[in-house]
Amino acid sequence: MTVRRPVAWAVAVVLFVEAVGVAALNWFLGIVVDRQDMSLAGLDPDMMSVSSKIGGVVFGLYFALCGLVALLVAVRDRPPAGVGRVLLVSAAVVHALLGAFGWGLVGWHAFLFMVLVLALIVLLLMTYDTRTGPAAGAPAARGPEDGKGGDGVPVSPPPAPTTP
Repeated sequence: MTVRRPVAWAVAVVLFVEAVGVAALNWFLGIVVDRQDMSLAGLDPDMMSVSSKIGGVVFGLYFALCGLVALLVAVRDRPPAGVGRVLLVSAAVVHALLGAFGWGLVGWHAFLFMVLVLALIVLLLMTYDTRTGPAAGAPAARGPEDGKGGDGVPVSPPPAPTTP
């Protein structure tokens, strides 16, 4: 049994849980800012509260969409293509950046979680990589042992025919 499907299911579950967690955390922070009724460097507290809530919803939807792509990969057992692949690659980059910031701002626990999710996403992308040769769809290069170049054309011209 291959590890492709369980990895895709794990990525989908982790991204859905993370989507809910990010949205809930930002919503909670928006409520805290709203109840504090303090301004930061002259910024409007209502605007900070609303922008925190909007950011949480947007990031939550982004992670949920990435989780949906991983879920479709798991159900169909086919590699992500097009926009889905771009979404998963961008989620990997986001987790790498959040892990780097998390190490300095939150601690090694946040870094470890972000690196774990990053590793799962990269594992998903690598296990569903369908290329097997040097380049997908390209014929394998043949060496000089068969007397032909990489494109199947003889290296030297054939000898000229002789007449009897």
